[in-house]
Amino acid sequence: MSSEQIRDYLNTYDQLAQALEGLTEEQLQWKAAPASWSVTEVLAHLADHSIVVSFRIRDILAGTEVQLPAFHQDAWVSGQHSNSGHAADSLELFRSLLHYNGLLFNRLSAGEWEKSGINFKGEVVSVTDIVRSFTAHVQTHLAQIERIKQGAAVFH
Repeated sequence: MSSEQIRDYLNTYDQLAQALEGLTEEQLQWKAAPASWSVTEVLAHLADHSIVVSFRIRDILAGTEVQLPAFHQDAWVSGQHSNSGHAADSLELFRSLLHYNGLLFNRLSAGEWEKSGINFKGEVVSVTDIVRSFTAHVQTHLAQIERIKQGAAVFH
């Protein structure tokens, strides 16, 4: 994995922090519909996803032969009452895991980046694939946050 790709991964925190600038707690918790996510819930999901990805990477590096775990994002978000929490708490966990994973990434050899496991879809995925996918996943949710912010502005 290139240093640029690691930098892109680590930069996702700054992108999220920038997307939240100036938002009130009410705006962070606003939902377009009961079944849709608020910005706070998106951040909780990204913190959860970071936990799961961190586990998957470590499991691969440990030589697991077990299928990597999936998680049910909607159930995780609703089950922990994420919208009653604080966006800043989820963002801080996200930042901490990025930092901790970044330290790990700097210790990996080229061969370790290519170690792989089997994801929940039965596909072979490498550590490199997981990190790239995570970075792209955050970009998808940054766009979602922008759509939520636009909707909240219309209704406030």
